[in-house]
Amino acid sequence: MTNAKMTEQVRNGRGFIAALDQSGGSTPKALKLYGVDESEYSGEVEMFDMIHAMRARIIKSPAFSGDKVVGAILFEQTMDRTIDGIPTATFLWEKRGVVPFLKIDKGLEAEADGVQLMKPIPGLDALLDRAAAAGIYGTKERSVINAADVRGIEAIVAQQFALGRQIAAHGLMPILEPEVTISISDKAEAEALLQAEILKALERFEGQVMLKLSLPTVPDFYLPLVRHPKVLKVVALSGGHSRDEACKILAQNHGIIASFSRALSEGLSAQQTETEFDAVLKGAIDSIHAASIT
Repeated sequence: MTNAKMTEQVRNGRGFIAALDQSGGSTPKALKLYGVDESEYSGEVEMFDMIHAMRARIIKSPAFSGDKVVGAILFEQTMDRTIDGIPTATFLWEKRGVVPFLKIDKGLEAEADGVQLMKPIPGLDALLDRAAAAGIYGTKERSVINAADVRGIEAIVAQQFALGRQIAAHGLMPILEPEVTISISDKAEAEALLQAEILKALERFEGQVMLKLSLPTVPDFYLPLVRHPKVLKVVALSGGHSRDEACKILAQNHGIIASFSRALSEGLSAQQTETEFDAVLKGAIDSIHAASIT
């Protein structure tokens, strides 16, 4: 069963969730932003060693603790690795007071009805068993909405909640992430359809879920979800906004906390000294934290 102390931290923690879950496709870009060029590693093994070193550096930084960082979302390989000889999820919770989550999706299908559903996730039950055994609290799974299409949004919510049931059956907390692309012209309409569909699905769902949503067009639009008894927490993705812009919009949405990835690591560099690195990370954490506690 989910850990009661972790649930308490997610529900009441004054902070945000760090998304440290770049996978194969997005890792070279994340490393490049961190100042590590593709010429500095060869092959996937070296690439993943580099990104793990970056994540370990973030996690071990004094600024990265449960006071302001409620949880962290990990990539499967990060879960399987160690920090200072301790499994990553254990290190996060026991040494930093940060609740560990796992990203489980395997990418997106081609667009149909204005949405991109998740690709099938082979061996999911085995992965969920492994995650539970590793001390992971919950999982995150992303699909994408590119248009206010009723059929597409119904399909995306149905898929997210079906997966949510499978995850909950393993004693884990699902973070359902139907992302609305922030640049679409009918974003507000897509959000209205999405919220209505989620509210319907929640009525039929046993237990609780978390939701990871794009920052809404209208401030506080998602309050019905924030206040819903079956929603443990609503978290927001930065969705391509700069950190400053994302924090500004987030601060207008009460009860929603951040779950930023690129916006968290913005400005961090492999070339920085520990003092410089810690100062930049602390600035990022402080600004995202301040926007999350409104």
